[in-house]
Amino acid sequence: MRLLHTMLRVGDLDRSLDFYTNIMGMKLLRKKDYPEGKFTLAFIGYGDESEHTAIELTHNWDTKEYDLGKGFGHIAIEVEDVYAACEEIRTKGGVITREPGPMKHSTTVLAFVKDPDGYSIELLCPR
Repeated sequence: MRLLHTMLRVGDLDRSLDFYTNIMGMKLLRKKDYPEGKFTLAFIGYGDESEHTAIELTHNWDTKEYDLGKGFGHIAIEVEDVYAACEEIRTKGGVITREPGPMKHSTTVLAFVKDPDGYSIELLCPR
């Protein structure tokens, strides 16, 4: 078994694709419209889906925003240098919601970024 993808519902697919590809450095792996269902699925990630986990962005054409609820926490992405990654993300217009630094009661360095729909993305250094 292996983890294939995580699905996020997004209100503006073009805005989300811009964020994940231009700010977070992912690639658009595949995209398909489903006109009869009035939705589009776009899969993004850092590598081919045969070897890497992807994120599925689901855009329901009639829905512009979602209540994120209290159950979902965040997506975690490993970066070589959390401080440098935050600077690059900030320079490209991304929003850092927790500045880089050690996790409370730990030495793990992390930071948090928000995507355009309000989802949290945790940035972590390799262990």
